[in-house]
Order: sequence, then C-alpha cells, then structure tokens
Amino acid sequence: MGFLCCVTENIMPLWWPLLLCIYVADVTVGQVRYSIPEEMATGSIVGNIIQDLGLDITRLKSGRARIFTEDGSEYIGLNTEKGTLVVAKRIDREDLCKQVSPCSLHFQIILENPMELHRIDVEITDINDNSPFFSKKEYNFQVIESASPGARYSLESAKDPDVAYNTIQTYKLNPTDHFKLNTVSRSDGTKYIEMVLHTALDREKQEEHKLTLTAFDGGSPQKSGSLKINVVVLDANDNAPVFTQPVYRVTVPENALKGIVILRVSATDKDKGTNEEIEYSFSQHTNSASSLFNMNAETGEITVTGVLDYEKANSYEIDIEAADKGGLTDTSKVLIEVTDLNDNAPVISIISLSNPIPEDSALNTVIAMLNIKDLDSGKNSQIKCFISPELPFKIKSTATNFYSLISDDVLDRETVPEYNITITAMDEGSPPYSTNKTLNLKISDVNDHAPMFPHHSLTAFISENNSPGMSLLSVKAIDMDHGSNARISYFLEDSQLNGMSASSYFSVNAESGEILAVRSFDYEQTKEFYIRVKAQDGGSPPLSSNVTVKIMIQDQNDNPPQVLYPVQTGGSLVAEMVPRSADVGYLVTKVVAVDVDSGQNAWLSYKLQKATDRALFEVGLQNGEIRTIRQVTDKDAVKQRLTVIVEDNGQPSRSATVILNVAVADSFPEVLSEFTDFPHDKEYNDNLTFYLILALAVVSFLFITCIVVIISVKIYRWRRERLFYKSSGNLPVIPYYPPLYADVGGTGTLKQAYSYEVYGTTDSRMSDVKSHRPFSQSTLSVDHNATRTVPRHKTESENVLTEQKPPNNDWRFTQGQRPGPSGATGGPEVAMGTGPWPQPPTEAEQLQALMAAANEVSEATATLGPGTMGLSTRYSPQFTLQHVPDYRQNVYIPGSTATLTSNPQQQQATAQQAAQQALPPPQASAQPEPPKAAQTPASKKKSTKKEKK
Repeated sequence: MGFLCCVTENIMPLWWPLLLCIYVADVTVGQVRYSIPEEMATGSIVGNIIQDLGLDITRLKSGRARIFTEDGSEYIGLNTEKGTLVVAKRIDREDLCKQVSPCSLHFQIILENPMELHRIDVEITDINDNSPFFSKKEYNFQVIESASPGARYSLESAKDPDVAYNTIQTYKLNPTDHFKLNTVSRSDGTKYIEMVLHTALDREKQEEHKLTLTAFDGGSPQKSGSLKINVVVLDANDNAPVFTQPVYRVTVPENALKGIVILRVSATDKDKGTNEEIEYSFSQHTNSASSLFNMNAETGEITVTGVLDYEKANSYEIDIEAADKGGLTDTSKVLIEVTDLNDNAPVISIISLSNPIPEDSALNTVIAMLNIKDLDSGKNSQIKCFISPELPFKIKSTATNFYSLISDDVLDRETVPEYNITITAMDEGSPPYSTNKTLNLKISDVNDHAPMFPHHSLTAFISENNSPGMSLLSVKAIDMDHGSNARISYFLEDSQLNGMSASSYFSVNAESGEILAVRSFDYEQTKEFYIRVKAQDGGSPPLSSNVTVKIMIQDQNDNPPQVLYPVQTGGSLVAEMVPRSADVGYLVTKVVAVDVDSGQNAWLSYKLQKATDRALFEVGLQNGEIRTIRQVTDKDAVKQRLTVIVEDNGQPSRSATVILNVAVADSFPEVLSEFTDFPHDKEYNDNLTFYLILALAVVSFLFITCIVVIISVKIYRWRRERLFYKSSGNLPVIPYYPPLYADVGGTGTLKQAYSYEVYGTTDSRMSDVKSHRPFSQSTLSVDHNATRTVPRHKTESENVLTEQKPPNNDWRFTQGQRPGPSGATGGPEVAMGTGPWPQPPTEAEQLQALMAAANEVSEATATLGPGTMGLSTRYSPQFTLQHVPDYRQNVYIPGSTATLTSNPQQQQATAQQAAQQALPPPQASAQPEPPKAAQTPASKKKSTKKEKK
C-alpha cells in the first residue's frame, strides 16, 4: 500500500494549514481519505474524486454516482459535473465528534452499470474556534486555618470543546500569595488541577482570599477563560477524607434496570466527631453521567437512574468527592463500562434498485444493492442475509455490510410478470434478531412472442352481388407480450387473385382485423378466394404470423334462364311441323334451357304461357318437351304459335320466354304461304318508322342548306361580274368559253386535244394537275382554255379509273330489246359504247318490278339450309328438295327484257352476238367482263305477266 500526502492552505480566516492525505488500498473497492478543517464554507472543495479514483465525468453521470451514508448525514456533497466532493453544510467537529479524535466522516460513493462502491473517509481537523470556559463563574472554598502548607484543593477543570493543541494547555492562578496551582496527571493520561496551599493561613489576618483562575488553550491566536475563587478560612480540621481507591472500575450490562446498585465507594477521615462525618457526591463538572447515575451521599452507593444504551455510549467516566464536616475533601474517579447485548435487529437499506428489469436480462445481472447494519457489536453484529431459494435470484456479499441482489435464472414475463422478493437479514446473537424487507420487482416485457391466430385457416361466406364495403369476417390474433409489443396490426398480404392484386378485392382494418369486400362479387365468375392476413405486433423488431382465409361466394338468383333451343333469330322464321296424323303424346320439339346459377336457383320448370290452341299442346314441367294432348284434326289451324315460359326455382324466381311456330300439315307446300305472310314485329316497325322520319328530317335540312348556299354563291358571283364590267371598260375583251367545251374539228392552236385532270384544295400549294396522252379525234375533247388550278400528280391507279369505260357487252340492248316507246334512237349500226343508254322504265315496267319483288321469299333458302326451306323436317323425312322447283336459274333485270344466266354457253353466245353488232373502242377491248347472273323466277314471272298484259 502507499500514501500520498499534500499540504494545502485553508482560505478560511484562521489560515490553518490543511493536510490532505489520500489512502489507496489495493482491494476490490476503492478507498480514499481526505482531511479538511472544520467550519469550512459551504461549497468548498474537499477533493477531486476523478483524479483520486481514476474515474471520469461520463462514468459519474452514466453510473448515477451518489453518496450513501449509514447515518443519513449530508455533510459532504458530490458535484457530478466537476467530479469533486464539496462541503454540503456547516461542519462543527465539536458537535459531530465531541472529544473523540480523530474525527472522521465515513461514507460511500455508489456507481451503477456496473455497480461500484468506493469508501471515502474525511477527517475533520480541529480549529481553535472555542475558548476555554468553566461551568461556574465563581467558586467558593472553605479552608481551615490549621491547614498545613501542601494542602491540596481540587479545582474544576476548564472545558474546551477543541481537541489536541487547540484545547486547554495551561492554567494560571492569580494571586499566588498563599496558593499555587498544580497540574496532576493520572495514570490513564487525564489531567486535573489542584490549588495547593504553600503558605499557612491566618484567619485573624485575612478571613477571605479572592483568587482568579485562568485557563489558556494552545491555539493561535490563544484563547482563555477565567474563574473567580473565593477562599473562606475556617477553623481547625486538620485531616481530610481519603478514598480507598484512586480509580474505581465497574462493568454494567446495557439492559440494567433502573435503581440497581452498580458500585459502592468509601473514604476514611482520621478526625473525630463531626469532622469525621463524610459526605459523598459527584464532582460539579460531571454532567452527562449525572442523568444516568445517582450517588447516595451517606453510603457512597452509585445506582442506575437512566436507560443505558451501548450503541450510544459504551463507557462513562465519573469524578466523585468525599468531604468531611470540616470541609476537607478527597477525590476519586469511577470508570463504568457498558457491555453489549443483542437488543438491535439488523437494518436493511436499499441503496440502488433497478425496477423493472427486462425479461431477457442476463444471468448475474445486479438488480439491487443493499446495506445491512446491526448496531450491536461483536457476534451480535454478524449478519446472515438470504432470500427464498425458489426465486430466480440470489444474494451476494460485495463488501462489509453491503450486499447485491442478482439474477440467478432465466426470467419470463409471460410466466411470472412480477416477483415479491423477501430479503431476510439475521444476526448471530442469542437470541438472534432478524429483519425482513420485501421488494416488489416487476419484469418488463421484451418482444419475444409473435401474434398467434386461434386457427391456421378460416372460412367466410358472402353472397354475390354484395355492396362494396361489406364486412365478411373479423380475424383476431393473441400476443402474449405486453404494451406496445402486444399491440397488433392486421395487413392483407399482397397476392394475385384472378390476375389482380388481392387488395383490389378485399381490405383489412388494421386495428380490428375486420375483412371488408372492396367490390361486388359474381358467383358465376369466381366461386371462392384464398387470401392471407398478416398480424404484426408493435415490437422492435416486429414479429408477425399469418392466417389463411377462405372466402366462399354464395350464389344468388341473379341470372334468368337462357334458352338454347329453339334458337330465337330475328332474320328468319323457324317452325316445327306436326303431321295431321300425329297421335296423342306426339313429341313436337323440346325446349332446352340452362341457368348459370347453381343449386335450386338453377332448377328450371317449363310452362305453356300462350298458345293458339291450348287444348292441342302441353309442355313437360321438368323436361320442356312439347307434346300433343289430343289427336290432330283437319279443323286445327295450320299455323300454331306457342309461348313457353321457363322459370327457375330462386327467390324471387326469374324467367325467360320462347316463342315457337308449329305448322300442322302433312307437307311443306301447304304451310309455305302461311309462314311467308308473317307480319313484322311491332317493335321493329316502330323503330323503322322512327328512323325513316329522322332520315327525312336530315335530308330536308341538308337540302335547304344546299339551296341557301347555292343562292348565296350565285348572288356573290353576280355582284362580282357587275363590279368587273363597271370598272374595266378599257380592258381588252377576252372571249368566254363555257367549261368542257369540245373542239371536235381540231381547228384550235394545238394540233391535238389534251386531257387535264385537276385536283383542287383550299391550299393552293397542294393542288395538282396532270396531263395525259391525247385522245383520238373520235372522243370528247376538253377545252384547254378552261379555268384550272395548279395540278398535282396522280397515281397510275387513279389514271386508269378516270378513263371512261364502255359498258360490258352483256348489258347492251338491241333496238328491239330496249324498253320505252318505239322509235328510240340508235340502230344496229351505232357503235357500242358511243350510243345512248337505255331510256328510263315506264310506269307499267315499274309495276312489274314491284310485283316481282313479292317473290323474294325464295331468299329464305340461303338461311334455312338445303332440304328444309325454313321449316323443320325432323318429323317429315320424306320432304326433300325434289319437291321444290329450282328458282335460282335466271336473274331478271328490272326495266329490261334481258336476263343474266349462269350458263357459260349462253354467256359465250351472247358475247359473240354483241361483238358483231357494235365495234368497241380500242380501250374497251382490254377490259375484263363481269360475270353474268342466272335467270331468276321473278324474271320469268314478270315476262309472263307482261305478255299477258
């Protein structure tokens, strides 16, 4: 071990030197010793613990450094900002330690995380701040005149609370004519003063002597106190009492009862008579013991009058006197030692407590620091500290009277959220005393449990056609943690459902876990969904778990039945044929329908809603079969119209209707005329009327608009011409040629006529004109002086199309074939392609064309397929195309007597005949001929009717 001492100067008014000593012991806990004078100003620095203990400011702050004193005194404070010990309040050594020297303050500096304990001893040195004093201001003595020189008279010693050199050092008696002062040292080291008679007294000369006793201390500056002594000279009594022992010693237990005699003293006096009678008493300067003990003046017995406490004072020193009637006295000392008894239980003090502690704390984590003290001594102060062995904690001794409560096992808040730890401290006295202190230690939560769903999968049901925002199901997870670690939020995991994100179908309330439908569902499209809901707690890091939710869509009756057969088409009429020889129960047809719903919503029933003759047909309720319920007779109408309604079994039910046309006949020709006169649907006629009116209104508006525009253009041109003729009278006259003037004779300036194709736009930069090769003299010519714009180029395809093409040879008529009045222009000698076109048809010919249009029923053969002519033959297999004449042989052209035939030989003969009648121009010879149509029945009928007419 080593010592480090330094001497500093005190800045207090006394300027006493200050000795600062630091004692460093090589032990587990640090120990530092300082020395400071008493009465230092508050805030004065005692020492720098950062330097002396090897600490730093950061450690003091992080460890929450603080001072612990066993008696709770707060004389010394800790400045954690500077790391210094300072005087917290006024320190008076005399109040603190009385006459004990050295006087020291003992305390500990506690640091946490990790726990550290440093013992600090601060010695309080004395300063001369107290003057000597006597308990009385005046003291009276009676001295017999016969007292011989050398007689001693005990005097009261002065009191000085200071110690060491600052206490009383010398006494001075004045005057010293008859008495002198003598200082006596006892064997125990104590001193007392006596006034010794060195010159005989003579009462007749001086009956009373007045003396002054002055006590001086050794301080600087020196202080003193005085006492007045009055000495009265008495008559002769020349023997003083004498104690049998100079010092009496006695041992008393601290539990001694009041009134018990602990000691008897005695003194003897050689005088006789009244001068022999002795009286015992405590010395006048015995103060503290007089409250605890009493002395019998006659017998010299000392008894206990107060409560003795070893922990407060373990010994007492009493000065006693023995005086006779003549005033002679003797003095002695009584030393009383108090023995300790086990009368104090241990005291448990909590220095530091970490509460709560996390459940994931490591083993041997310090939870609390304890100070356990027993005021008894010896064996009675030896302490055992323990807790229940069933707890996951243990007590460990770290220093004298200091213990640590540490963890000894794994903690789990979910199992035990808190512990009531009872700490028991027991001494080794007889009988032993014990003390219990209970700590309520709470375990703080750590996010070590993920949320858990009661089930791994859930199922929810929702009806289709639901409203968006409808609640399906609420999921609930449980987290065994606490606080924010148990606060659960719910999320919908992003996944693909039918090619779309799951969030586009469902949403989850983050707080309640309620699953909501984002959109309306259709059972016919999707019957079930699988989604995953994640529950995540609010810990750090967060923990989560998932649950699979199966959402099943329940069907509703939201779809009507759909009729698959018979197919309802608006362009053609389909009829079923029933022979007149059909028996009862004859199967006419079967209505086939489906419902896309499921369950009872898809159970279909068939009913006959309307019928031309309800007594003839019936419909199967479950299978939709239409059968006859009686024998068919000749009186039954050929055309039967049935309306069948198909209903599902939903609530409410939905239905669909189908109309069937049934022909009651044995052969197809019988019913052909009946089914060709079906009137159009009323709705179709209404729509057609509406569109015709709308078209008429639009055409009328466009016509009026065109008339207004034409009139406006004419007026504009007329005004420009008038303005031109009025303002240009001197301009040369330019001959005017109407547009497209033909100079057939070729007498112009150009040798040949040229053709110009003009394309004009509103933007002159995009106009175009193109010149082609000259025509022959036999074609129409274009006036080259006609007004034109800047031409643009034209494609070859447009050039070919712009040339005039002659009619095909098949569409040319001879003079005899042309309709109209006789004497029409042109004869056989007119060249084909240069003659006039046929004349418009007459009213008679138009009437013939209208009559022929009535035979358009033959077009039904293209839609109904071969062999049926639009009627079902499933029940008449003998009906074939052999019974139907071929109406597709010829095609009639209204307004002419010519026909188009599909016969190639006829087309070739007609072409040769046309080639002989007319000579086409050179350009026409290269054109392809269009196909020729065959002669239709309508053309044949028209020809026949015309001949009849």
